[in-house]
Amino acid sequence: MSSIQKTKLGNQGLVVPAIGLGCMGMTQIAGMDIYGKVDEAESIATIHRSLELGGNFLDTADLYGPLANERLVAKAIRGNRDQYVIATKFGYEIDDNEQLTWRINGQRDYVKKAVERSLKNLGTDYIDLYYLHRLDPNTPIEETVGAMSELVKEGKIGYIGLSEVGSETIRKAHNVHPLTAVQTEYSLFERSVEEDGILATIQELGIGFVAYSPLGRGFLSGDIQTPDDFPANDFRRSIPRFQGEQFHKNIELVNEIKKLAAEKDITPSQLAIAWVIAKGYLPIPGTKRVKYVEQNIASASLTLSTHELDRLEAIVPLGTSTGDRYDATGMAMVSL
Repeated sequence: MSSIQKTKLGNQGLVVPAIGLGCMGMTQIAGMDIYGKVDEAESIATIHRSLELGGNFLDTADLYGPLANERLVAKAIRGNRDQYVIATKFGYEIDDNEQLTWRINGQRDYVKKAVERSLKNLGTDYIDLYYLHRLDPNTPIEETVGAMSELVKEGKIGYIGLSEVGSETIRKAHNVHPLTAVQTEYSLFERSVEEDGILATIQELGIGFVAYSPLGRGFLSGDIQTPDDFPANDFRRSIPRFQGEQFHKNIELVNEIKKLAAEKDITPSQLAIAWVIAKGYLPIPGTKRVKYVEQNIASASLTLSTHELDRLEAIVPLGTSTGDRYDATGMAMVSL
């Protein structure tokens, strides 16, 4: 196994590579393709190649599929479970017929039900890092994290995380059981956590920060040139960042980033990922292609000078509008 630099994620003892692998796009969600057509064999090969290169931190969720993504991960890690650090998430309620309701359920009984289902789907008896995927507005966070804390005591999960929550929720949760990680969308195109105090809160409390979509939903790869580059059922067609005038403004920003990447003889994706790592955070770029996981992991060994970081942030200064990360319904579930 090649060696990627390891890093402590939070102060509770979890050690992971400096870059993770987001598995969401390896399966559909409710019949919708995520970042192009799925290919199970290629996805499993990608997970195996990632491990060979030292990338053993996988991020999935019961929502993805639903449930199909965890089952794919189970196939990939079978016989080699102890070599991987597995993070999964719960919260979007899935009924007994495996149908997604799109309601958020953080009640104690559902936490217990969800973890047993994920353990079964992943083919494991423990989950390294377990996240609440979104805040349940109708259930006190203390109840949800209290139930997750019981799972730690039972040995079913190792560490606790939250996704897309604000500082007040983080503090309340951390008082019940120390959090290991908070996961939020973060990239050159999405830096709101720098402005709303979330990063300051987690740094104060010793909680790790995991950046999902560090490539701005693929925009920062430089491969997208027109909205027609997406298949008809690609979920990005619903995201404001990819619509109308905003799309073309974003392309102009990406073209400037591509120039800087070309100077360093790296891809725009590698530059964007290296920027997240240089900021001190853990990116989990998603891919289902061996070629791209190799490129992404190579980003972890790149060094950006202060001058290069300044030039990059001058292209997309803090506060630049690049469009919301979700449609109105999705943004309503981001509890900031």
